[in-house]
Amino acid sequence: MQSEFAATPNKKKLYPARKGWFRSYIDQLDLQVMVIPGFLLVLLFSYVPMWGVLMAFQNYNIFSGFLGSEWVGLKHFETFINSPDFYRVMRNTLSISLLKLLFAFPAPIVLALLLNELKGFRFKRFVQTVSYLPHFMSWVIVSSFVISMLSVDNGSINILLQKLGMIDEPINWLSTSDYFWGILVSTGVWKDVGFGAIVYLAAIAGIDPHLYEASSIDGAGRFRQIFSITIPCITPIIIIFLILNIGGILNAGFDDILNLTNNGANTLLRPVSDVIDTYVYRVGILGQRYSYATAVGLFKSVISVVLLVLANFLVRRMGRTGLW
Repeated sequence: MQSEFAATPNKKKLYPARKGWFRSYIDQLDLQVMVIPGFLLVLLFSYVPMWGVLMAFQNYNIFSGFLGSEWVGLKHFETFINSPDFYRVMRNTLSISLLKLLFAFPAPIVLALLLNELKGFRFKRFVQTVSYLPHFMSWVIVSSFVISMLSVDNGSINILLQKLGMIDEPINWLSTSDYFWGILVSTGVWKDVGFGAIVYLAAIAGIDPHLYEASSIDGAGRFRQIFSITIPCITPIIIIFLILNIGGILNAGFDDILNLTNNGANTLLRPVSDVIDTYVYRVGILGQRYSYATAVGLFKSVISVVLLVLANFLVRRMGRTGLW
């Protein structure tokens, strides 16, 4: 007669013993070695320089160094918050960032959806190539191109609008603060929309084609397939990029703003173009107020981390997959 224990499955087979971290490391040694260069790169260029944030709490003196400079606590943070520039800088930063989030974030998604619906292979490749190219041009070239197009003297935009009878005289677009945010956001969308669409096109390519075949049998058209299959399948990717964009909402721009305002020399646009990054550059590098600029930069970083954690928390509470 077989005992009752003999019929019980072996627990060791059902629940194999967990490997120790050292054994797991040895088993994945080839993968661990591949990670080491990336780890060292992040450690060297992202964590070692964080030693410099100590300047935010000091009256840093380049001759005394970190150990010899006077400690002043949160003095520079209080100076920034109480300064007359605080409201203008924060208003410009948040306004430009929200406009970019509203227009620049969904633009690659829309482009990827449209490219996915194109049937002509050659035309699709042509559109993709043309849309990618601006991303590989520096902001110096892009801003020169934009300034030339918007020029009062023989600028193509002014000539076109005059030919269409929409304006009587050329407009000095980059000397009028009312147009700057629109020009900045439009230029950013044009430069990066094609490159940003690559990730979404890759996500769309990974969708099971049987889903489209089954929906076609059920009578779903192309628009129905977009809203019922394509968008839901790439929603996790969209959410991850949305979280990252919310975390970087205080990164309103630097290269684009600096080049479109002629390295900040265009003071007519400063009331609408001065954001945290350009303010740090102007005050910290040009004004040589290193401790104050470090405090402003650290203030932006702390707010960005809080926004990132909060956005990830809200996404997880909504039942979606977050960053962690």
